[in-house]
Amino acid sequence: MTSQRHSYRVDDDVLLDAARSCVLAIGVGRTTLTEVARRAQVSRMTLYRRFPDVRSLIAALMTREFGGLLAEISASLTGPTARERLVTGLVTGIKALTHNPIMRAALDLEPELILPYVVQRLGSTQRLTEQFIADQLKAGHDDGSIRAADVPTQARAVLLVVQSFVLSLRPATSDVDSDALLAELARMLEGALESR
Repeated sequence: MTSQRHSYRVDDDVLLDAARSCVLAIGVGRTTLTEVARRAQVSRMTLYRRFPDVRSLIAALMTREFGGLLAEISASLTGPTARERLVTGLVTGIKALTHNPIMRAALDLEPELILPYVVQRLGSTQRLTEQFIADQLKAGHDDGSIRAADVPTQARAVLLVVQSFVLSLRPATSDVDSDALLAELARMLEGALESR
């Protein structure tokens, strides 16, 4: 008698797709592992083995969502200098993030989910963004388009500026044109980074 062993591993993307669907349908606060498992058509234990709680699942979803946006933006960058590519990429990223439905759901309905990444620690998406910034800064130092400075410090400063726009753009543009505000940000970044 031969025993058959079936090893079936559900791809994380299946679970994260189900989580995304759940968040968009009922909100972050009402999303449960049980509901995500139901939408993914897996057992709760399958989900629990990968994500012990909703917070870790939502964090993984946000990392995938925003990391994917960053990868798309990085791949589409063009421009004669690293400074131009960096500034264009950052402004494009701010627009994409502020229109992203997962970010909107978090900021509009569950801002407390974002708060730890503002006041306690940097998250994986922030680290990915900071690495993108650092890579462009190094390229700008090399091509002479960005003033020389300590890359980690320079990258962190740029990250903090960009992060404030992502988190505050919607209320900040209730009485100011968003395109004009982002154009002003681009000019500020250009000026701050320009090699003198």
